[in-house]
Amino acid sequence: MNVFQSSEDYLERILMLEQKLGKVRSIDIANDMNFSKASISIAMKKLKEKDLIHIDEKGLITLTSKGREIATKIYERHVVLTTMLIKLGVDEKIAREDACKIEHELSEDSFNAIKKHINQH
Repeated sequence: MNVFQSSEDYLERILMLEQKLGKVRSIDIANDMNFSKASISIAMKKLKEKDLIHIDEKGLITLTSKGREIATKIYERHVVLTTMLIKLGVDEKIAREDACKIEHELSEDSFNAIKKHINQH
């Protein structure tokens, strides 16, 4: 996993946790991803330095507009690709795992063609 891919994964996870919990803290991300609190703290520091997240004085994490844009794009890819794989007969758990791998590497053209195909059928 490259650095950009892991950043995308963290941003996507923050978005998902935000939708689920309302408020997101580092410990929520660590628990959800089964990573150590130290690993998450390092990752959050890097995301903050890139102006992709904001961490307030209470430790609550929010996506910046730039971070939200990336997270939304990756999450949409994840949902569409998971749906496609399930429709092809792939087990849901495997479909989610494979979608996570594919979502970062797939070209915009290929993704748009898949999305168009799913929407038409």
